[in-house]
Amino acid sequence: MKNFKNIYIVLFSMLIAFYGCQENDSSFGDIVTPSNIVITAEIVGQDVNDPALVYGDGSGKVNFTASATNASSFVYYFDGVVDTDNGPSGIYNNKVLSKSGINTYTVVVKANGTGGASSTASINIEVYSAFSDPDSENFLSGSNIGDSKKWYWQADKDVHVGLGPVEDDYGNGEFAYEAWWNGIKAWDAEKGCMYDNEFVFTKTADGLTFEQTIGPAFIPGTYAGHIGVGGDQCHDDNVATTMFGVKNVSFAPSTSKAATVGSYNNEPYKGTSFKISDGGFMGWYVGASTYDIISITNDELIVRVIEDPASGSGAAWYHKFTSTKPTQGANYTYNNLVWEDDFNTDGAPDATKWTNDLGAGGWGNGELQDYKTENAVVEGGSLKITAKKDASGNYTSSRLKSQGLYKFTYGRVEVKAKLPAAQGTWPAIWMLGSNFPTVGWPQSGEIDIMEQTGADKNTTLGTCHWFDTASGTKADYGETTSVSNASSEFHLYTLEWTDTAIKIYVDDVKFYELTNNADLPFNADFFLILNVAMGGSLGGTIDPAFTEDSMEIDYVKVFQ
Repeated sequence: MKNFKNIYIVLFSMLIAFYGCQENDSSFGDIVTPSNIVITAEIVGQDVNDPALVYGDGSGKVNFTASATNASSFVYYFDGVVDTDNGPSGIYNNKVLSKSGINTYTVVVKANGTGGASSTASINIEVYSAFSDPDSENFLSGSNIGDSKKWYWQADKDVHVGLGPVEDDYGNGEFAYEAWWNGIKAWDAEKGCMYDNEFVFTKTADGLTFEQTIGPAFIPGTYAGHIGVGGDQCHDDNVATTMFGVKNVSFAPSTSKAATVGSYNNEPYKGTSFKISDGGFMGWYVGASTYDIISITNDELIVRVIEDPASGSGAAWYHKFTSTKPTQGANYTYNNLVWEDDFNTDGAPDATKWTNDLGAGGWGNGELQDYKTENAVVEGGSLKITAKKDASGNYTSSRLKSQGLYKFTYGRVEVKAKLPAAQGTWPAIWMLGSNFPTVGWPQSGEIDIMEQTGADKNTTLGTCHWFDTASGTKADYGETTSVSNASSEFHLYTLEWTDTAIKIYVDDVKFYELTNNADLPFNADFFLILNVAMGGSLGGTIDPAFTEDSMEIDYVKVFQ
């Protein structure tokens, strides 16, 4: 027989008085309250004589058995959350208690009798779970302790909210996607009250925290009646009382039918769920705090959350979030995707899309780095261009370009990037005219979609350079914009290039425009360049304590 640590059985009884009814009224039948409830728990893989297995084998699985005199059925509650899908007979096998590490769970069993009578008992049980999903944690918050990332409703995309059933009686998988309602359009007027919501995930030494920093909460009609408030509208924290405050985030393997056997857009779910403590939620208040991750990248989070079963709705909500706050008003000319790199294959950058500049210097800018291939690597869904200081005090980095592989005239370029924070780094996302090898610079023309100086990490620059034939000298025009968290969060850097104008945006907000005409070199093919320089004319003085820092790029897209 297994030994169990800290298992306590508490027996409760319920005295129910009925008034104005005859004893054993036929509308109720006999009223019988269950008694003598006994709960046993077997932690899978537990061996109290082996220190490594005292709390189980790390799977988090526990087999429960409940019995009682005069009980017709049983309901299990785990840390106050009802589990209605399993255990009505009293036997509940392979329940996964999967908060990472050793945790104490309170398990309550309600034994149902007849005539509405019931009684409860509880045990506390300590279980070890070895489950972890570092990729999801890093995507949500960043990879280093102290990193934070803000998430927003993906309001600029259709179907950023959807609705489907929790279960599927028709056998066609409707329980795993927005089968009931998927008609919401971008910037839906009714949902507009929630589009300023901000959700912040932060990595700490003890795990992730969550905080909704900007309200309000949207409460759909399916749940509003259950708590007696107006539905399909926003409410403040007087109604959604758990909206604000820093809360903890725990991760577990997904256990819902949708996540284990369903698919979304013909792809399996991520297989991970996260729970926000203390009743926390991501903007959509339905009495639930556990989210199945359908998919997650640096830029997009798609989740499924089941509305509180007590509401009786049987509803599962689908939500899409983005780490770049959408803004209304950016109406682009080019919307047909013609070329992209999503950097989803770990290893060296795609040799069919990128080649390297190698060697020292930086085309006359007095830079200090030596460009090498090994300083650019794709991992975890991003391209990382890393500038380093070697043991001899020399600097290395990488410069990638599409020269000889891809060029184009006119279009929209989108680059999702997080910039280095170290003093002296000079990151750049830019373009050169394809005739550069024959005509030289600045005759070829140059478009700098994003540059950042080594001294000011709260500002980015957009600039065009060309040769002015009238004066016979170099000409340029540049503007700056504030991006206070450019090194801690991904932002969208965009160029819209037509035969009449060159416009540059950050997060869909325009800050630069140059009138294009036939006298300028911006009416021919250009190629793309991505690099991090050290020192030089914009990098400036390098921090003496510098060791390494990176520019991370989530994707590069070209539309025409």
